[in-house]
Amino acid sequence: MAAGSAIVTTVRRGTRYTEANRALAARTAKELGIPNVLRGNDSIEELRKTYNVDAVLVARQGLLTLVTTEGELFFHPGMAHLRMKNLLLGHGDHLVRALGLTEGMHVLDCTLGIGADAIVESFAVGASGSVTALESNALIAAVIADGLAHAIGDNYDMHAAMRRIVVHHADALTFLRAAADKGYDVIYFDPMFRRPLHESAGMNALRVLADMRALTEETIAEARRVARCRVVMKERRGSAEFARLGFDTIMGGKYSRIAYGVMEL
Repeated sequence: MAAGSAIVTTVRRGTRYTEANRALAARTAKELGIPNVLRGNDSIEELRKTYNVDAVLVARQGLLTLVTTEGELFFHPGMAHLRMKNLLLGHGDHLVRALGLTEGMHVLDCTLGIGADAIVESFAVGASGSVTALESNALIAAVIADGLAHAIGDNYDMHAAMRRIVVHHADALTFLRAAADKGYDVIYFDPMFRRPLHESAGMNALRVLADMRALTEETIAEARRVARCRVVMKERRGSAEFARLGFDTIMGGKYSRIAYGVMEL
């Protein structure tokens, strides 16, 4: 679903209608090149039919919510808070271990999604490191980037980690082709599973918008050129994608349904 098949609006006029929401709607419309529609008292469904669009971005309480026929997508850090707490307590994190993250490293996360993994990565590499996150869908990128930049974190560490993430609306292969050799320490892929592990309104909204294409050998080859240390891919445990793309080291929780394929460079 392209940005052109969407509009942006605000909540209905009332107690939650603020100038901040109006300004956010106007800014988002300009950045995405989509219509900024006055809400009035119309329902989202009425707006969708009137403007013949599949999705509606709503400026609500100073943040963006993407409403589709499958559900609503809005920024939420998910399990990032608990995962950061585990790291602080010395319990570790499967993704951080697979990526081999330490203070000061530079990460390219090629599949931003809802942003929880990027937050944990940012926390792990600290202020001296960096996380660059790519999202191929403009609408998802707008919602999650806005949340990372403006939502209030559960604590200072999360707040700081969120703010350090740099989001680009970009296709991973296109971005990698233009990147310099050894430009990042590690590169991470989390392609959308064909069959979801969990059902929720937010994930359903994400899935209807997400790029469902499998990773290509060319994408992995470019990632190997651009990464200094590791290329990592998240997939279902036992997935044939690991062997197809050349990931011969598998890491992750013993009883987890997901695993991480790791290429040491």
